[in-house]
Amino acid sequence: MKLPAKEALRKIRTRYVGYLNWQDIIAGLSIAGLLLPQALAYSSIGNLPAQAGIIGLFAGLLCYGLLGSSRFALVSPTSSSAVVLAATTMTMAEDNAGLRLILASGLVIMTGIIFLLAAATRMGNVTDFIAKPVLRGFTFGLAIVIIIKQSTSVLNISVQKDNLFLFILDVLRQFRSWNYACLAATVLALVFLALMEWLRRIRNGQFRNIPSGTLVIIAGIVAGKVFDLPSYGIPDVGSIELNLNNPILPDLSYPEWMQLFEIGIALVFILYAESYGSIRSFAMKHHDTIYPNRDLFALGISNLVSGIFQGMPVGAGYSATAANEAYGAKTRLAGLYAMAITLVIILTVLPFIEWIPVPVLAAIVISTMATTLSLSSFRLYFNWKIDRMLIVASVLSVLLLGVLQGLMIAIAISLLMMLRQNSKSTVSVLGRLGQSHDFVSLSVFPEAQPVAGILILRPDQSMFFANADRILLQARYIVSADSQPVHTVILSLEQTTDLDATSVEALRDFFVEMRKENKKLILARLKNPVHRILQSTLGRQFPEVSLSRLSVERAVRLAHIKANPQKSVYSLFK
Repeated sequence: MKLPAKEALRKIRTRYVGYLNWQDIIAGLSIAGLLLPQALAYSSIGNLPAQAGIIGLFAGLLCYGLLGSSRFALVSPTSSSAVVLAATTMTMAEDNAGLRLILASGLVIMTGIIFLLAAATRMGNVTDFIAKPVLRGFTFGLAIVIIIKQSTSVLNISVQKDNLFLFILDVLRQFRSWNYACLAATVLALVFLALMEWLRRIRNGQFRNIPSGTLVIIAGIVAGKVFDLPSYGIPDVGSIELNLNNPILPDLSYPEWMQLFEIGIALVFILYAESYGSIRSFAMKHHDTIYPNRDLFALGISNLVSGIFQGMPVGAGYSATAANEAYGAKTRLAGLYAMAITLVIILTVLPFIEWIPVPVLAAIVISTMATTLSLSSFRLYFNWKIDRMLIVASVLSVLLLGVLQGLMIAIAISLLMMLRQNSKSTVSVLGRLGQSHDFVSLSVFPEAQPVAGILILRPDQSMFFANADRILLQARYIVSADSQPVHTVILSLEQTTDLDATSVEALRDFFVEMRKENKKLILARLKNPVHRILQSTLGRQFPEVSLSRLSVERAVRLAHIKANPQKSVYSLFK
């Protein structure tokens, strides 16, 4: 017999075991050393103060840690969103630094609102609209842009060009102003990071728990003080002001909000595609259950909180999520521990963080982006001509037209592909395979036999407004072209999961045509939503049309009964 006190203690221990999990604490400690340098580096990519990256880091770790569904995902500033943010603010505000910060805050808030709208409308599969080759091509091109644009930090020069090739030309024109001490510091930091990665590989991950980004930052701070790097023209991060004032809503005009809304939609696609890819990958690996709409809500709150405190856009980056899993995290508390540890670091050693040399942060960004420049990820897609074209088009659109235009084009290409695929209209004629109950396409299985007096048609795509008229036009053509006498037409709508008004109207016209030709019509394999819609809209107008949720075999039996009324209806169930 269990004592009540002992049973209560067991329940408490079971419920709150995550709070006492040392693996989460160790993972949080290690992750803090990775995320803080990245947040500082990505704020420089976004042309924002360092505090914007730190605020975004706190908002993402706290909100997703409390609201998200993945135990490994870590939400923090990402490189792709930082570049989109920089491109947006540079286009809309040009050289006005104060306006850039206000616009950045507005874009992050708008991104959060769009995430929340997507969660409210249960659009958890929104990233399925972006083709994987398009997304990979955009990411590859984006990594190239980020690495090249780090040259301003590497050489300590100022370039305001948005177009990549004009940017490169401007960098080359300023060769007399290049700071070779900054270049040397960057190279040394890159060598250190590459050496740490090499040690991980040859030691089979033995050094995986060592945060190389933190070590290179500590080395940079020490070198800055020992060798007085600022005297050589090597700038440091400078003053970081973490002023958490009351939440504010940027004072922007209606056209500016509308422009931010358009860019926010594109940014949501990229952030969620990156986030959900990370979340889904590790959930499948560990057989975890995830909830896409809940994650949309968590990402929305994270960006909304970050935006009202003038932080950066945030998402679940793959590198941080993979590191969290590798460090041994067991629950979402690892992210909350990382936030707490980062807060302790900020409160205790903030002056040291301000001494980080800017070239060291540039080296961290370059090292992180270089890992995404592997051509091996394209190997699968290059087996198909259309995928090759999509990848090349996505990469070139980013390089030639810029990040914002490249982002819009990448999404437009994906949507056009979806529309092109879904708007196809092919109709198969079915026949019975041998003596079985299987009805298959006569063009695919020539050995199948048509049923005498019955024409069985199946649209090969789901019917919707873009293809319904063409599908039923093809069906009418097949009916009129059939040389054998037909008394019944069976239309199998197994591919159609729902109907819109255009599709219902097209079916009504088809019913009228079949009525004029004195042909009986049976709709088979109707999904429940389709069956309900047709019953309520066309059932009374066309009582002679049979609406069946049963198989094609049952529809054939029904057609025989209608043609021979003396047959018992019970033969349907033999």
